[in-house]
Amino acid sequence: MGRPREHDERTRQALLDAAEELLAEGGEAALSVRAVADRSGVSTRAVYSLFGSKEGLLFALAEHGFALLAELVEKLPQTADPIDDVVSACIHGFRRWALRHPPLFRLAFDRLVVDSPEGRRVSAAGRGALDQLRARVKRARDAGLLGARDLDEVTVEVHALCEGLATVERRGRMLPRRAQERAWRDALEALLRGLRR
Repeated sequence: MGRPREHDERTRQALLDAAEELLAEGGEAALSVRAVADRSGVSTRAVYSLFGSKEGLLFALAEHGFALLAELVEKLPQTADPIDDVVSACIHGFRRWALRHPPLFRLAFDRLVVDSPEGRRVSAAGRGALDQLRARVKRARDAGLLGARDLDEVTVEVHALCEGLATVERRGRMLPRRAQERAWRDALEALLRGLRR
């Protein structure tokens, strides 16, 4: 009989939460194996055991970020209006995630393109999140609301618009706070409804 696992999923989540907090407070310079362990109340051995290194922790955090995004979008209800459901996924899914988890937003997209086993896991998690959006875009296309446009092209266009809007909003360079969600809605609806032609 093997030894029981000393560090469980609860420890893993606590370490990921601590790492996100440290990134939010001081960027990657504030993040170290020791700081994450101390913030979580565990030994550095727990970090090494679960993630292998600081770099492994960062990859795991990016992967976790995409999983949170996918879960957030998946939980949103679908209505009789497929276009509005795509807009909802962007505003109440992607936008909410980017604003609540700025370190995960930055990290997820920065780590997406690294060609390594860890980077490929992050990429797979990113595709999983994108698939949630793709399913909503497909529903709109299948209803004849997107003209003859290619499903994957439209999905990437919608995602790119979301990533750009989130980046600008997070920098504080958008409209007054009360108008920010409206700006998202206007931009997304203009894109999607324009594809009907």
